[in-house]
Amino acid sequence: MTEITVAALQLAFTDDIGENIANVSALVREAAAKGATVILPPELFEGPYFCRVEDEGLFAGARPVERHEAVVAMRALAAELGVFIPTSFFEADGPHHYNSLAMIDDKGAIMGVYRKSHIPDGPGYEEKFYFRPGNTGFKVWPTPGAALGVGVCWDQWYPEAARAMMLMGAEILFYPTAIGSEPHDPDLDTSRLWRRAMIGHAVSNVVPVVAANRIGTEDGQRFYGHSFICDERGDLLAEFGAEETGVLTATIDLDQVRRHRAAFGFFRDRRPELYGRLVADI
Repeated sequence: MTEITVAALQLAFTDDIGENIANVSALVREAAAKGATVILPPELFEGPYFCRVEDEGLFAGARPVERHEAVVAMRALAAELGVFIPTSFFEADGPHHYNSLAMIDDKGAIMGVYRKSHIPDGPGYEEKFYFRPGNTGFKVWPTPGAALGVGVCWDQWYPEAARAMMLMGAEILFYPTAIGSEPHDPDLDTSRLWRRAMIGHAVSNVVPVVAANRIGTEDGQRFYGHSFICDERGDLLAEFGAEETGVLTATIDLDQVRRHRAAFGFFRDRRPELYGRLVADI
């Protein structure tokens, strides 16, 4: 079998972590019942997107990976259902804090932790106050179904991140997200740009992409959803709008994807010797 069924979850969150975990868990169960074996919740689903403001009291919500409530709950659920769950969480590592993701396997074990590489800083998205830049490098996890590459939110805008994961062997790219309105410009709707950036990664790397975003309004900031799954040609296989709560699923034929990738020649025709400018620190 070369087919794999993947899922993206879309929902709103409250300040009750137990309620949020329960709501995500219900959707994970629904996705598994539909045949999904890799199920992606949105970014930082433990609660509201707290990076809207700088508040030192919010550091209290960070936990080490093995003790974070969201990770503990998803580990138990993954083991019960036999699914993989890339789980975003606010990580404390001694005095350091990261926007992290635990890759949980179908036995409930943590395959590893990815720490978000690109950290935004702007009105409504003041993440540099809370998170150090990730020190793990990009991660790709081999699974029986496919090699999974996962970036987190702001990572999804960077073609370099997508290409790096592809060169590490990724066969599907996943992006958990928390993005919505821009407090400095109420007329700016980035949902179209957000989606096009990731679809661009799909096309230029000939790889399916799965993106999960939150919805709802949190203290005046509206999160715009538009979660989606697209194929290796950028065609949408499943999508939500700005308000739906639920599960998106799609079944991907990885052999077909590999044939398409080889036929396009993007990796055959790369010229790494010309790309030094891409890593210049200016």
